[in-house]
Amino acid sequence: MRTLTLNNETKKNILNDLLKRSPNNYAEFEGRVNEIIANVREKRDAAIFEYTKMFDKADINASNVKVTEDEIKEAYSLVDEKLLEVIRKAKVNIRDYHEKQKRNSWFDSQENGIILGQKITALHTAGVYVPGGKAVYPSSVLMNVLPAKVAGVKRIIMTTPCGADGKVYPSTLVAAKEAGVDEIYKIGGAQAIAAMAFGTESIPKVDKIVGPGNIYVALAKKAVFGYVSIDSIAGPSEILVLADETANPKYVAADLLSQAEHDEMASAILITTSKELAEKVSVEVDKFVAKLSRKEIIQKSLDNYGYILAADTLDEAIEAANDIASEHLEIVTKNAFEVMTKIRNAGAIFIGEYSSEPLGDYFAGPNHVLPTNGTAKFFSPLSVDDFIKKSSIISYSKEALQAVYKDIVQFAECEKLTAHANSIRVRFEEE
Repeated sequence: MRTLTLNNETKKNILNDLLKRSPNNYAEFEGRVNEIIANVREKRDAAIFEYTKMFDKADINASNVKVTEDEIKEAYSLVDEKLLEVIRKAKVNIRDYHEKQKRNSWFDSQENGIILGQKITALHTAGVYVPGGKAVYPSSVLMNVLPAKVAGVKRIIMTTPCGADGKVYPSTLVAAKEAGVDEIYKIGGAQAIAAMAFGTESIPKVDKIVGPGNIYVALAKKAVFGYVSIDSIAGPSEILVLADETANPKYVAADLLSQAEHDEMASAILITTSKELAEKVSVEVDKFVAKLSRKEIIQKSLDNYGYILAADTLDEAIEAANDIASEHLEIVTKNAFEVMTKIRNAGAIFIGEYSSEPLGDYFAGPNHVLPTNGTAKFFSPLSVDDFIKKSSIISYSKEALQAVYKDIVQFAECEKLTAHANSIRVRFEEE
């Protein structure tokens, strides 16, 4: 891995490089995505079946687009019992963590006849997109579905690409069944996003779409936002390790590569105050890359967006970490919890050398759907909050309104909204 001295110029250049990976910088794909969306809106089922044949080489129609119970039973017979046990353990951890995020409606009743409050309502229908291309992600099924279940969403549908044989990965189906998905449809890509956003004869319209995907999926979610809600427009994965001389170089190297293997656009960055650690990590990275199965992807990722940054002080390193606002941040330093209190921007924070990033990807419980491309400065991980709505409650008695109605009228007249003023005043005019 390349090693650079951390300074303002280096940081600026790296931030510019990382931002190039944002879906907002792929305008050349937007025309094609918009064409697919328009076609699905117009032709509905016919369009999604046509695109499934074109892109996935599968003959899907109204009679087989929905996964059947028999197909799910077959999937269970094909999944290793040990994997099923792990899926169930992870489900418990994820569900229990998200249970703590639940909100309750509240009401504040005052003696003067005023009742104010906030009503919490779960979304009625959520759509979960699950990729099916280069890799299989049953963990994404759990992470996207379980917060919706905990929130109380009534109907959860899932779309995922099938193979040319019309089948979906068994582990994906099993994870969906375990998590509580109500319906699964064998479509993928931008056409699946459009189908969930607008509805077709076979695919129901949803209130919100969540889940990761390629650039076409990301841009499709961006395009349909406003017709439906979305979780985020996710970019490539990223990890930043903040370490000092106490860190184990082998562990740090392994953790950096855990994200670099996702794809060629993934980012892996080490910021350290120890030049010795920087050198050792670079050596360990080379050793691991030589023997890992996805070494070609990893090497391209490191060549494109892999950095070791040598900082003079820990405060300088922390400042850089906050500026980069990584999806995953590992802190492997002395007094790691104290360092954590100085972190303002990160999707998920892993503290200590035995809190490796894949722990969060699969098992610990916190959600692995995280803000990327610096958006951790203003976005949060997927949570129960993403699947609820909040309605304000306002109730005034006649006496309560009479005490303040002149104030409201004055405000309305200041803004020259006479109908607003009249709506209040009319209640107290003498007939």
